[in-house]
Amino acid sequence: MTADPPDNADLDQLREAACQCHGCDLYQDATQTVFGAGPSNAAVMMVGEQPGDQEDRAGEPFVGPAGRLLDKALADAGIDRQDVYMTNAVKHFKFKPAERGKRRIHQTPSRTEVVACKPWLLAELDRVQPELVVCLGATAAKSLLGPSFRLTRHRGEILEFPENTGKSGVARITATVHPSAILRAPDRDAAYSAFVADLKTASGAVKGK
Repeated sequence: MTADPPDNADLDQLREAACQCHGCDLYQDATQTVFGAGPSNAAVMMVGEQPGDQEDRAGEPFVGPAGRLLDKALADAGIDRQDVYMTNAVKHFKFKPAERGKRRIHQTPSRTEVVACKPWLLAELDRVQPELVVCLGATAAKSLLGPSFRLTRHRGEILEFPENTGKSGVARITATVHPSAILRAPDRDAAYSAFVADLKTASGAVKGK
């Protein structure tokens, strides 16, 4: 089946085509493809790592515990989620089989899996052409900024979007932690405050803010 996005397709057509993508093996165990969601003219696109357990079941990005925390942080940062296009670097859930009665456990996608899914992410960027891309977590950041990118070194910085992607119309990019990292943080309050501060910086970098 297809591993490449169709040319000149709009977001709805891309979403439909992505459901047929067998570019890596993750589709075999995932419930469904979880494509991006949000306005096609969004000024901000947020890119996470991959769908989680609840996203895989619902078919929508950021609807689980990390998504609910993200919603709260966006509100505290003065950003309306309805104005943001949400997606992931990888469109299928990678997980360990669950023990009886327990939630399936997320596994980090391999570099090969991220690269296999990158054409779909670039296609989304090309259609939406946001002013700013916000990468949530190291996997998302490295998918667009390269494997040498260090989140600990450049967190919260507003950077020029890499020219080597070949995607015009996207001006800038920034990276912060994934909201799931806040749920695991020893000092959740401090981690949350720093996350909201990063989102406020991102909001301020968008024209009209």
